[in-house]
Parts: sequence; C-alpha cells; structure tokens
Amino acid sequence: MNLFYNKNGVGDVLMVTIDPATENLEYAYQNDITIIKSESNIVGFNIFNASKYVQLEGSGNIKIQEKHISSIQDLLEKNNINYKLEVDLSPKFVVGYVTEKTKHPDADKLSVCQVDVDNGTLQIVCGAPNIDQGQKVVVAKVGAVMPSGMLIKDAELRGVPSTGMICSMKELDLEGAPKEKGIMVLDDSYTVGTPFFEDER
Repeated sequence: MNLFYNKNGVGDVLMVTIDPATENLEYAYQNDITIIKSESNIVGFNIFNASKYVQLEGSGNIKIQEKHISSIQDLLEKNNINYKLEVDLSPKFVVGYVTEKTKHPDADKLSVCQVDVDNGTLQIVCGAPNIDQGQKVVVAKVGAVMPSGMLIKDAELRGVPSTGMICSMKELDLEGAPKEKGIMVLDDSYTVGTPFFEDER
C-alpha cells in the first residue's frame, strides 16, 4: 500500500494505492471517499477532506504508520465500505547478503540471486554487472516504494520468479551515486536483516 498527500499541489486529498493498476478503472463514490476498482477488485481510494479523518505530516509519499491504517480503516467502516486493509509495517529497505548467484537460464545479462535477509531467503533476479556472491547489499522488499514512486511487487523476469529488488545508489536517490550501472555494495559494518534507512526502525 502507498499513501500520497500533497495539500498545496493537489488539495486535501489522500491517495491510497493498494495495487498500481492503470487499466479498466471504475469509480464509485461514497461521501468523501472515491473507490477505485479494476476488474471488480478494489485497487485504491481517494479520500477527500483527508485532514479531517487522518493525521498527516509532510508531503509526497507518506511513510505508513499504524495510526494511518487505523484511521483509514475506521473511515471505510463508517461509510459501509467492506474492505480490510492488510499492511506489512516491517522495514521495506533492509540489508541483505547474497548467498548464491547463478546465471539466468534465458538471459545473458541477468543473474538469479539467493539473498538472506535474516528472517528468510529471497530469490531476486538482478541485472547489475557487479552483483556477486558474498556481498552485503540493500534489498527493497515487496511493498517498498522507491524514491521514483515505483512500487516493488512480486515479479517474473524471463520466466524466473523474483521477490524484491537489489538496489543501486541511484535507485535509492543517494548523494554521490556513480554514473556507471551497478548495485550498492555495503561494507561489513552493516548487519544482515536490519533496516537500511534509520527512519524505518
């Protein structure tokens, strides 16, 4: 789930994206809530007069907190909208360790990596030329929202399932990002499974 709020640019509207679908959208209206559907599935809500219902700080992509989920769920129930928000609040950008790297069976420039994130191993297809076994890396888990606004989802790349993304400095919008392509390799001071960004703790 992604929350976007920009009162100066858009008005007092909270945009709740559950699934970033862009085709076959349908809209239903219930008081201050616009329900957005794609092929009969709810993919998002626009909440008007949002500051009346949800405590919001800042502008742009909003870091989701328990208070946001609780307020939005309460608003849905009061408007007789039968939808249960299911949100994983665990950190989405974590330190991972590449335990195994193999060649993609159907793409010369892709590698299939097994990445330990402490509470499990993720299979991630990566196209970076500098990816290798034994590296500590930054992993954007499913549900992460990149600085570009892209939502990380389960994917399949050339027939191979991929869960999450191994990130470059540029993708993380970090200062001093090199121009050449490649993932960010961390030093040994980082602990596998811990949040990469301090404000995710």
